[in-house]
Amino acid sequence: MQIIPAIDLLGGQVVRLRQGDFQRKTVYAQDPVAVACSFVQAGARRLHLVDLDGAREGTPRNLEVLAQVRRAVSATLEVGGGLRDRQALDQAFRHGADLVVLGTQAALDAAFLEDALARHPGRVVVAVDAREGRVAVEGWQRVLPQTADQFLAQLRAAGVEEVIYTDVGRDGTLEGPNFRSLEQAGRSGIPVIASGGVSSLEDVRRLAVLPGIRGIIIGRALYDGRVDLAAAIAQAGGE
Repeated sequence: MQIIPAIDLLGGQVVRLRQGDFQRKTVYAQDPVAVACSFVQAGARRLHLVDLDGAREGTPRNLEVLAQVRRAVSATLEVGGGLRDRQALDQAFRHGADLVVLGTQAALDAAFLEDALARHPGRVVVAVDAREGRVAVEGWQRVLPQTADQFLAQLRAAGVEEVIYTDVGRDGTLEGPNFRSLEQAGRSGIPVIASGGVSSLEDVRRLAVLPGIRGIIIGRALYDGRVDLAAAIAQAGGE
């Protein structure tokens, strides 16, 4: 079980949004590299970097920040936001990504997902972002008719090896994860990284025992001091 700190980037700053709303942001740090180093020093082996500018605009906007983080830490870097064509994926890998997280384009273009999986085996993670049970895309600004469960079944058939499941309504709220949805996602047959709403070590403990859950992304609770990263890693079994 991995504990994966989130570093959300907007205009080069480390921020957190509430429920994916760009108008409800909190700036936590001006130096993403320092934040990444502090997480690694506390024991993190994998970091979750989200290019919020890229997610909103449809093309990567924080690649230089990614490159700076890559030079500073040896942890696995998974990167998402605005990765919607071959060129964007190649750019992310060139700037230091170990894993890429596909969201919008994976949901909208099955051929693109198939191509990405073939060209980058073992290095593609798909984000399943759910708003009231349906798939949210384009920086969570648009909701599709497709349900999260239908999308998970599609991803399993395509050979996806790992997904990040986020209940958008819980993200950045500190109200606790949607355990019911995550338990259901864990039964999809694809290993799941749980994301959204984690606010305490008790949340970590409950998620760690759910079948099919491979890791937990924690964001705002770390920045607000509600969860100590080293303690969360220990609670999850030291990864």
